[in-house]
Amino acid sequence: MLDIILSGCNGRMGHALEAQCSTDTELNIVAGFDILGTSERNFPIFAVPSEFSGSADVVVDFSHPAALSSLLSFCLQRRLPIVLATTGYSQAQLAEIEDASQSIPIFRSGNFSLGVNVLLELVRQAGAMLGEDFDVEIIERHHSKKVDAPSGTALMLAEALAVSLPYEPEYVYDRHMVRRPRERREIGISSVRGGTIAGDHEVLFAGKDEIIELRHCAQSREVFAAGALKAARYLAGRDAPGLYGMRDLTNSLLEAQS
Repeated sequence: MLDIILSGCNGRMGHALEAQCSTDTELNIVAGFDILGTSERNFPIFAVPSEFSGSADVVVDFSHPAALSSLLSFCLQRRLPIVLATTGYSQAQLAEIEDASQSIPIFRSGNFSLGVNVLLELVRQAGAMLGEDFDVEIIERHHSKKVDAPSGTALMLAEALAVSLPYEPEYVYDRHMVRRPRERREIGISSVRGGTIAGDHEVLFAGKDEIIELRHCAQSREVFAAGALKAARYLAGRDAPGLYGMRDLTNSLLEAQS
């Protein structure tokens, strides 16, 4: 049995993760953290982590960047591993995560869909093969309630391209004030917000007289919840401190099948 603390339990992703845990006898949510406090659930909810005095195996966080410091402090005191599924961290917060990972296992990803991580590998390969002759654009689409833009996944895709392209790219997020032709080294990143889109990411390679499109479309939040729970299982089995990601998880899944 894996005992989980769910941070951000009152949010959409918190409810999606709770629903998946309810159908798996090996997963148990022992407590929730949420700034909104108590609601009618099958586990106690605390407004701040320090109020919780019980025990757990791992924390899974789908909350807000503002909660990071208190969560890391809680996990460092308890020596608890944590899965960070929140996006929109500042550079200072990323450094805070890096520092904490010297003492505890931390799993961080901008997207927990296994399909998106297959897309990342395809994008790396395409960038290496096409980068000399093709312009690259990333288009991401999300629901109207998402607050950060570009999405964490779009930035993951840009970073995957950056290491595979034969030049150091410049990220361009907005062209409406730019009165010039597209620069050769640009990676354009466009954000669309509307309706209930769970997550749609497209990488477009535009060359002379041909276009290649690589795309992943998530049709529900359940795919992200399922990936985060796989990460929680993986992280709970790590003894060594460190910063882990989806490539570590997918490699472990491949090793288990071989």
